[in-house]
Amino acid sequence: MLFLTASEAHCNPCPEFSGLCALWERLALTSEQADPFCCSPPWHLAYHQAFNPARRLCFRAAPDACLIFAEELLSPEKMYLTPIEASWLFGCPLLGKDAPELLADALDDIAGEYAPTFPGIVISGIRPEGRLAPELLRRFGRFFTFYRHASSVQCAASLQGGLDGFLSRRSANHRAKLRKAARQAREHGVCFERHSPASAEEAAQIYRRMLRVEKLSWKGIGQCGMAESPAKEFYAALICRLAASGAARIIFASHEGRDMGFIFGGMAGSIYRGQQFSYDATWKDWSIGNLLQLEKVTWLCEEAAQRYDMGPIVGPRMSYKQHWTEQNMEIQTWLLRPNRAGRSA
Repeated sequence: MLFLTASEAHCNPCPEFSGLCALWERLALTSEQADPFCCSPPWHLAYHQAFNPARRLCFRAAPDACLIFAEELLSPEKMYLTPIEASWLFGCPLLGKDAPELLADALDDIAGEYAPTFPGIVISGIRPEGRLAPELLRRFGRFFTFYRHASSVQCAASLQGGLDGFLSRRSANHRAKLRKAARQAREHGVCFERHSPASAEEAAQIYRRMLRVEKLSWKGIGQCGMAESPAKEFYAALICRLAASGAARIIFASHEGRDMGFIFGGMAGSIYRGQQFSYDATWKDWSIGNLLQLEKVTWLCEEAAQRYDMGPIVGPRMSYKQHWTEQNMEIQTWLLRPNRAGRSA
């Protein structure tokens, strides 16, 4: 097991960490995750940087598997190993078909590191119908008590068949509303501007534009959006990390040279994951949010993307996603508490 301080993971990455990140990225895309983007390094490391950079990170790697955890000390007697991103719990810290075996091999190292108290282990991003769930129960059921800590439903839309195929899977009423809103926007000179920043400097400049729009949105006015800390720092770190690989995708809507809305997300292979979109509240009757979504889908289809992931569909203000998606995937977070310390499965 490799234990890294913040300096070793960010300021002066060690060779083992750099090599692991490439494996981590590959397995996030190829191990049948419900939310591949949120299993990948940019999502987790941006979270770590913004929310809790003092934690140690814990890794173990094999040719086709890796484990990615962070320490969470609740008290001197309560230590947990959790996913690095431990708020929304979208990603999975066990990647690759051999990940359960890798975790079993790591248990003695974990017991030695945290003796005499073995930490609880939090595993998120588990698909109940997937391969990981029964394998965890089979391998670790005798040594750990399992608790369901959380669950959510992620939604997505297929981009098969391009824009026409995507629209054919939307309701007739929704398509009619989009046509009307697009026509109205064209007649009043609304423009759309695409960006895929290729440097940290360009990403930071674009992010400042996004924040100016955000502050005029209902979220900004209510001080509950990405202009507030630590979300502000998180998305700043995320867009910069995505720019390093050319994976960021941002669209601005503008009118007479003034930004009125934006939509932001990033690519994980051929899958796009939406992150944030906002628009000036004074334009709330112009369907700017829907038009930004339509422009985003158009761009993704031009790039031959395969899927549009929109994150959780259950919760406040999430019902609009029902109009844009047709795939739902449940994910669960399990807490494993040891029945006895220091014993491997």
